[in-house]
Amino acid sequence: MSKLTHVNHQGEANMVDVSSKDSTTRSAKAMAKILMKSATLQKIKDNDFKKGDVLSVARIAGIMAAKQTHHLIPMCHSLNLSKVSVDFEFIENGVQITTFAKLNAQTGVEMEALTAASIAALTIYDMCKAVDRFMQITDVQLLEKQGGKSGQWSNDTQHSRQTSKDHD
Repeated sequence: MSKLTHVNHQGEANMVDVSSKDSTTRSAKAMAKILMKSATLQKIKDNDFKKGDVLSVARIAGIMAAKQTHHLIPMCHSLNLSKVSVDFEFIENGVQITTFAKLNAQTGVEMEALTAASIAALTIYDMCKAVDRFMQITDVQLLEKQGGKSGQWSNDTQHSRQTSKDHD
């Protein structure tokens, strides 16, 4: 098991010193789903909400959230992001949100991608709650990351490895 990096030798919260790390291009992809009634999903597709275009507002919220992650998550570094994207796909009973964050720095952007996905989902919830209070935000997860000392990581690879270990 790897050691927790945000806790010092005395067990206290600690911001990691990344000054000795090399700056490399780093990226991360995350996702979230928001499940809802079919009528709510249709209203999103038809752009039929008084508050405005739900997905456009959610996209802007996700991008803004990624840029503010260090204000929301106590041990995150302030990062100069070079790219953030928030994309949507209609699924059977809701919307799947996929986010991407990229930069050239000494630390990764996983939390920024995850924050973007979470806030985009929360924004959809906020804009649609008047017609559907039963929506559920699910499956918030990191899909992949690249760059840095640990290189490339993919949720698909890790999940299949973990599953096979569990069955051995």
